[in-house]
Amino acid sequence: MWKSAIEDAMEKTKKNIQRFGVRFPHVSVNDKYELNDNEDWTNGFWSGMLWLCYEYSGDEAYRDAARLTVKSFKHRIEEHIVLDHHDIGFLYTLSSQAQWILERDEEARELTLQAADVLLRRFREKGQYIQAWGQAGDEKHGGRMIIDCLLNLPLLFWAYQQTDDERYYKVAIKQADQSRRYLVRGDDSSYHTFVFNEETGEALGGATHQGYTNGSTWARGQAWGIYGFALAYRYTGNKAYLDTAKRMAAYFLSKLPEDDVAYWDFDVQVEEGTYRDSSASAITAAGLLELMSHLDDNDPDRAEFERKLNLSMTSLVRHYSTMGEEAEGLLKHGSYYVRGNTAPDDFMIWGDYFYLEALMRMEKGIKGYWYE
Repeated sequence: MWKSAIEDAMEKTKKNIQRFGVRFPHVSVNDKYELNDNEDWTNGFWSGMLWLCYEYSGDEAYRDAARLTVKSFKHRIEEHIVLDHHDIGFLYTLSSQAQWILERDEEARELTLQAADVLLRRFREKGQYIQAWGQAGDEKHGGRMIIDCLLNLPLLFWAYQQTDDERYYKVAIKQADQSRRYLVRGDDSSYHTFVFNEETGEALGGATHQGYTNGSTWARGQAWGIYGFALAYRYTGNKAYLDTAKRMAAYFLSKLPEDDVAYWDFDVQVEEGTYRDSSASAITAAGLLELMSHLDDNDPDRAEFERKLNLSMTSLVRHYSTMGEEAEGLLKHGSYYVRGNTAPDDFMIWGDYFYLEALMRMEKGIKGYWYE
C-alpha cells in the first residue's frame, strides 16, 4: 500500500511541476493550490517534496525542478524577502540543505549557513527565546515564542556541525529548553505560543494563535513538539528531549478518534462537521518514525507507537489521500487556521510533504532532510 501511495504522489507531483511553474503552492481554495512568488513560510515544503521524489526515483525532472526552487531561495535571502519570522528552517532545510545532503553542492551549503545566521539573529537574550514573528521590538509579537520553531532548530544544529561555531548550538539548546519549560504543560499537552516581557524577559503566559482557546491543545502544535523534540534528541543525546517527545506522542495518540486522524484541536467540541487536520497526523507520523528510531525494541512504548503509526497512516492513505483521483494535493481535510476561517478543510502543502516523507521512510528508509 505504501508503494502505491508513493507512486501516486510522485505522479501528481510531476504534473504539479508543470502546473506550478516557478511559483510555490501554499493551501488550496476549491481544490486548487494558491500559488505565490516565494514569499510565504510554507514554500520549502514544495522544494522538499521535489527532493524526496528525486531521491526515491532518480528522475532528473524532479531534481531540475528542485534546483530551480533553490535558486529562488537564494534570491529570497539576498533580498531579505519576508524573512522576519522563525520559519527559516522550514524554508532552507528542505531546499538548500536538502540539495547539499544529496548533491554536496557547495553553494547550497553556503546558502543554508546564511539562512542559519538569519534565524540566529532572532534570538532574544533577555527572555532566552527565538522570536516567532516580526522584528525586534514588535509591539504585538516582540515577546512571543512558538512551538512550531522546534522544527526550525535542526537548521541551527546542522550549522553547528558544519562550522563548530557554538553560537548555533547554544541558541538551539536554549530554545528547546524554553520550549520544554513553557510550551509543554504538566499533562503533556502544549501551548501554541508563549509570551514574555520583551524588556525584562519575564514569563507572562501561554496563548494560542491558531488553536481553539489559550488553554486548549492545537493538534498541529502538539505534532510539531513530537517531531521537534525527537530531532533535538538526535542532535544532542539529551534524554529529557526524548522523554518529552514520547510523552507528547502518547498524549496525541490518546486523543485520536476511531479513524486515527486528528481533529484540528483536541479540546474543541466534536460534532458533525468539526474539522480534522490531516496535516497534524502526517507530521506526527513522520515524528513517530523519528522517535521510534531512538527506542530499543524492548522499550515499553515502542510497540504501541508502531501500532498507532500504522493505523494512522493506513487511514490517511485510504480515507484522506487523493490516491487514484485527479487532484493537485495529496492529502484532503487539512486545516490551516480554523478560527480565522482560512483554509479550514483543504490541501496543505506541509501536510503533503510530511505524508510523503512518512511514506518514503516506511517504504524505503528515506528519512527527509532534517539531518544528514
